Order: sequence, then structure tokens, then C-alpha cells
Amino acid sequence: MINRLMILVFLIGCIAQAQEEENEKVNIKALNASKNLTYEANQQLSENAFVAAEADYRRAISKSKENIAAPYNLGTAYYGKESYGEAFGRFKEAGELASEKTQKHKAFHNMGNVFMKKKEYDKAVEAYKEALRNNPKDEETRYNLALAKEMLKKQQDEQKNDDNKDNKDQQDQKDKDQEQNEGDNKEDKEGDKKEEENKDKGSDGDQNKEENKEGEGDEKKEKEQQPEQGDQPDNKKQPRPNQLSKQQIKNLLEAMQNEEKKVQEKIDAKKVKGAKLKNEKDW
Repeated sequence: MINRLMILVFLIGCIAQAQEEENEKVNIKALNASKNLTYEANQQLSENAFVAAEADYRRAISKSKENIAAPYNLGTAYYGKESYGEAFGRFKEAGELASEKTQKHKAFHNMGNVFMKKKEYDKAVEAYKEALRNNPKDEETRYNLALAKEMLKKQQDEQKNDDNKDNKDQQDQKDKDQEQNEGDNKEDKEGDKKEEENKDKGSDGDQNKEENKEGEGDEKKEKEQQPEQGDQPDNKKQPRPNQLSKQQIKNLLEAMQNEEKKVQEKIDAKKVKGAKLKNEKDW
């Protein structure tokens, strides 16, 4: 029973080993095919046949994940075409697949270059730092890191100045609005004051207007009682209100004479009636 079990375990181990060897052979075959496609893509890229090179790089990547050169070289091709988003994706893929520090260093170094092109200096600093962790002796990466830090500081200073300028502009605008509001309030108060004064003047004006109206009414009434200027006779012909015309004087004199005559006749009549008669009658 034990012998059979040992034999079974041995057979399983042999089968597993054979499977591993077969898988290894398949992986090696796929890796070789991927490398061949990468080589062809490199050749096409050197001949400026970008579309064909891109297709072979993609095929090489799909053949084997162990071929780090395929995504790295494709990322380099995208970087040359200024397709920085695509380039970053391929460099990141190469860095994640890389098992050796040298390969990781190159991937992160190029990721830092992409961030520099995109002016994302804070991310560039982190990428260069990661590259130096994998290869501290690389002077080019060290120089790029120093440049990225300098550009980041400049960017932050400019951003700070812009923020200060924006804050100053906002404060200036706020002060301007406040001054405008104060000016409007002052104008409103002055307007209310003038309106109140005009209102008081309006009351006096209405009173004066009523008095003027009454005066005009009296004047109008007086004018209505007098004949209009166009209807008045000539001053030489029409006497003044207190002056009698010649005809009126003549009539008045005649009337007076007639009256005097009547009075004289009455007096004469009384003299005749009033004369004493001699009465011869004795007592």
C-alpha cells in the first residue's frame, strides 16, 4: 500500500515537472517571438515607419509579459511623437513588469521626463527619486531631479504670486464696491434731503400758487367788469367815470332851471295866498 502511494506521488511529481518544463518551453518560445517582433519594430521605427512599428510592439507585448523592452520601446516611440499620455502608460507598464533595478530605473527616469514635458513638476520629482532608489549613481537622473525641484519651486512661487494678485484684486474690487456703495448711500441721502427740501418748497409753492391763483381770480374778475380794450370808445369822446359830458351838463342845467322856475312859482303862489286881508269886524 505504501509502495503504491509512493509510486503515485512520484508519478504526480513527474507529471508536474513535465508540465512545468512544457510551460517553460512555451514561455521561452513566446518570449523569443516577442523579442523578434520587438527587433522588427525597432527596425521599422528607425525607418520612420511608426504605424508598422507600433503594431509590432503591440504584438510583442501580447506575446509575452516578460519582454520588458517591448512596452519600454513603445513608450519611447510615443514620447518621440509627443504622445505623452500614451508614453507614460507604457513606461509605467515596463516599470511594473521589470524585476531588475536597472530596468526599473530606466522606466521611472522616463516617467519623470514625461511629467517634465507636462509641467507636472511635483510628479516628476517623485519619479526621479524612485529612479535614483534603483540606481543612485546615475548623474543624469540626479541632474533632472535638481531641475525638477527648481522648476517646482518657480511654479509654486508663480502660483503664490498669482494667488496674492487674485486676493489683492478681490480686495481692491471689494474696496471699490464698498466705496461705490458708500457713494450711492451718500447720493441717496442727499437725494432724500433734496426731496424733503423740494417737498417743503412745494408746500410753500402751493400756498403761493393758491394766493397767486386768488389774486389772478380777483384780477380776472376786475377785468371782466371792465370793458375790453378793443371795445372801449375813444378817450376824447368817452368821459371819465366822474366827468359829465356836455350834453349831460346841458340837461342838468335845464333841469335845474326848470326846478328853480317851479320853486319860484311856488313861492309866488304862497305870497299871493299869504297876504293879510282887512277885517272890519269889531269886537
